[in-house]
Amino acid sequence: MAIAAELSQLLSDEDRRGLLRHMLLMRAVEERGLSLYKQGKVPGSFYDGRGQEAVSVGATWALAAADPVCSPLIRDLGSHLVKGTDLADLFRHYMGRENPLSRGREGNVHFGDRRRGVVGMVSMLPDMMVVAVGLAMAFRMRGEERCALTFFGDGATSRGDWHEAMNWAGLDRLPVIFVLENNQLAYSTPTQRQFAVNPAERAAGYGIAAVTVDGNDVEAVFAATHAARERALAGEGPTLIEAVTMRMHGHGAHDDMRYVPTELVAAWAERDPIVRFAAAQEAHGLDVGALREEVDAAVEAAVAAALATPMPDPAHAAEGVFCVGEPEPLGNGLAPWSGFAPVEAGVA
Repeated sequence: MAIAAELSQLLSDEDRRGLLRHMLLMRAVEERGLSLYKQGKVPGSFYDGRGQEAVSVGATWALAAADPVCSPLIRDLGSHLVKGTDLADLFRHYMGRENPLSRGREGNVHFGDRRRGVVGMVSMLPDMMVVAVGLAMAFRMRGEERCALTFFGDGATSRGDWHEAMNWAGLDRLPVIFVLENNQLAYSTPTQRQFAVNPAERAAGYGIAAVTVDGNDVEAVFAATHAARERALAGEGPTLIEAVTMRMHGHGAHDDMRYVPTELVAAWAERDPIVRFAAAQEAHGLDVGALREEVDAAVEAAVAAALATPMPDPAHAAEGVFCVGEPEPLGNGLAPWSGFAPVEAGVA
């Protein structure tokens, strides 16, 4: 009851509409992206986060505009959307067209936007945890009231860099939030074949607070992240949030998921985060149908704009490969990583 009362003070009706809108938007963008991939318009493979929309949307909604996300992973498109990534640029990126996110040089999940405080991912997970810890260290050294947030999967907890990041953050009590997306599988390896001790229980060994939440409940993810941010800014150190969820599609579009028990998929389908939250909001008077139409229209307009964009000029392929010169200031006169464009919504 205390948590419900706290949420009622933190989340307004407009916040809840925004949470649902961004989850719907994430699913609609990825469904459209998968369709474009099958049409041959998206190169490489295609990766989506169906069933995990509540994790990235709920966690990012709890951040302030100046808190970086480092980095949204394969199934975390919601973070990019909450941070304000332009939809047309997103589809331009997917299709390899000229765009400010990747200049048409990367696969669909490898992108970020420093203008909005989103650090692009790399495939060697969880390397980006160490980067997030470095950002948190910089905030501490500068005396800034900011924290960094990073995502990783259950499989990433088996790598050495996970332990290094946890040890560093716990030792120095850094303002960083670790979001573990426990989606039952590290590609095809189930959690019972990955570790004998749950990673959330391991956190205590590094002096890090940990909490396990229903990763298909966007308000629960939001509440846990909001509390973790408050702890971080109060100097109480990092938090590990285990969001228990399920990967409802294969690792990528090339993966038919034959190794996943059908009964497991069916059980989690009954807990779809969008269906659950949409039903709750509709019961409170939100016109979910109109919201879906708004989202679908925005996606189709973005796709049309992207399809009308030319491919990058090959003559510029070697530009920007290496960092040269001094960092360019942002439009607000701030140096990179000292401030970002506002988050579209949020309460922090």
